[in-house]
Amino acid sequence: MAADAHARPASPRLAALAGQARNGGEALASFWREVAASGTPLVEPVEGDHGDVLVTFLYRGGKDVENVVVFVDRGMWGDVADNAMERLPGTDVWFRTHRFRKDARFTYLLSVNDPLTTVRGLRDAGEWLKRSAGWKPDPLNPRRFPTYPAPLSVVELPGAPSQPWTSARPGVPRGEVRAHKVASRILGNERTVWVYAPPGHDPAGPALSALLILFDGGAYNGWIPAPAILDNLLEERRIPPLLAVLVSHPPGARDAELSCSEPFTRFLAEELLPWLRGEYRAAPDPALTVVGGLSYGGLAAAYAAFRHPEIFSGVLSQSGGFPYSPAGDPEPGWLIRKFASAPRIPLRFHLDCGLMEDHPVKNGVLNIVSANRLLRDVLVEKGCCVHYLEFNGGHEYVNWRGTFADGLIALFAEGR
Repeated sequence: MAADAHARPASPRLAALAGQARNGGEALASFWREVAASGTPLVEPVEGDHGDVLVTFLYRGGKDVENVVVFVDRGMWGDVADNAMERLPGTDVWFRTHRFRKDARFTYLLSVNDPLTTVRGLRDAGEWLKRSAGWKPDPLNPRRFPTYPAPLSVVELPGAPSQPWTSARPGVPRGEVRAHKVASRILGNERTVWVYAPPGHDPAGPALSALLILFDGGAYNGWIPAPAILDNLLEERRIPPLLAVLVSHPPGARDAELSCSEPFTRFLAEELLPWLRGEYRAAPDPALTVVGGLSYGGLAAAYAAFRHPEIFSGVLSQSGGFPYSPAGDPEPGWLIRKFASAPRIPLRFHLDCGLMEDHPVKNGVLNIVSANRLLRDVLVEKGCCVHYLEFNGGHEYVNWRGTFADGLIALFAEGR
């Protein structure tokens, strides 16, 4: 329920403005000049607590504005009633204050004159696009993350982990990325596959034994800048020279291919790897072969290693969709249960997930966080080597672009 519009704002700056605004418009004009110079949201300390900060989202709206809603992480963090702004009485200031741990990094959008219908339970992509059509970046926040269908506004609080590997660095040699069309007899389709070869790689020279296969290849070739990250890690000798294969999915095929699909796993083992050996003279060493992905891609990577540990010894999973169970199975966590009932498998895992991914996604029982913690415990019990990381954010690329490098360093250092 929204707070009483006449209650004292939790933000000290807005509480002060509420008193000043009664004395004339200059205080309000001065406030907006400050906001224009510093950008939004306001970030203020919590008295007596060095671990949290107050984050106040702002919007400047006149009489034509009936409501404003903040949608954090595409609406996954809290529903409409939890994030509707209030108007500071007698002003054009709309605001909403939340308390966050100071290591948070997340994105948000604003919806002005929102229909105020729930965002809970929307699973179909078309429903999401229709419901979010009016969501826009914060015009007062210059920090943006480019994604589809609109750029997202970004909040990076003072304690958010650094992401030192994500930008191309001057003077760092760049690897070559080539796009290919790869057809599959098993799947009956064709897809784009991007292959990254390290700087200075001689195709006629010694074959590379380290291999990284990633699903959602377009995302890893863009929103997560894998080629630039690989260049930087190679320059610092944090990973061995490797081939990176970024596998895309034909339209409409992604969810089916990444939902613990046996045909897709056969495509990897029986078609993609032989193609790589022929096209790039790859000689993958299982101890240096990592398969990875994000969301359902992390689920698919873990399944591929479960089915073929003789091929894939390392799994890089970013917010893996481990609550998944196939249709007709009422119990969540199908792959977790498979690992729990299997013999010991000598696999290496990097698992990461966001603390804001705590909304139920399977029968109201498991969410991304609880499922990843459960899988971690099962894998450790089975004797796997697990590098586990939780970040304070949501199910989104703005965090995965940082933890991607963490996972590569952990997996390939162990493999060496």
